[in-house]
Amino acid sequence: MAALEQGVGHYPNDPDIVVAYAKALTADGRFEQSLGVLDRVIRPDAPDWNALLVKGAALDQLGRNAEARQVYGQALVMAPGEASIEANFGLSYAMTNELGAAEQHLRRAVQMPGATSKIRQNLALIVGLQGRFDEARKLYAAELPPDRVESNMAYVRSMLTQQNRWDTVAKS
Repeated sequence: MAALEQGVGHYPNDPDIVVAYAKALTADGRFEQSLGVLDRVIRPDAPDWNALLVKGAALDQLGRNAEARQVYGQALVMAPGEASIEANFGLSYAMTNELGAAEQHLRRAVQMPGATSKIRQNLALIVGLQGRFDEARKLYAAELPPDRVESNMAYVRSMLTQQNRWDTVAKS
């Protein structure tokens, strides 16, 4: 973080350094500060999709999901085949418990070049949170060793229990 902060001090107009710094701030939970940094480099005439992706993530963490989705939409226009944008769109919907929309975006993301194992595991999580445990287990099994599959499935069930959603899933 300190090295990136110094880099931004020396090169305040270098979008790569500024975006990396904003990403580190977001990872550290300093969302408002990240937004301030990003707003200095996101130009309306030529926005950077990666900067928009980080901005959307910070907005999501602040509970400003509708704004985040607008930002992800802008990023998708600039980089229509970018799996990470589509995945963040899906996670944004997951944060507001709109699991159908989350699944739709994550399914799109896993079909794109550049889709990571993390994106595929997020899809498995969303499928599991909808009570489709067999399908979630298969998705996890394609990505993880058997012991991790079972620990992830236990995590899904614990999330449902914590959210008092188990009864809802069990009835559907």
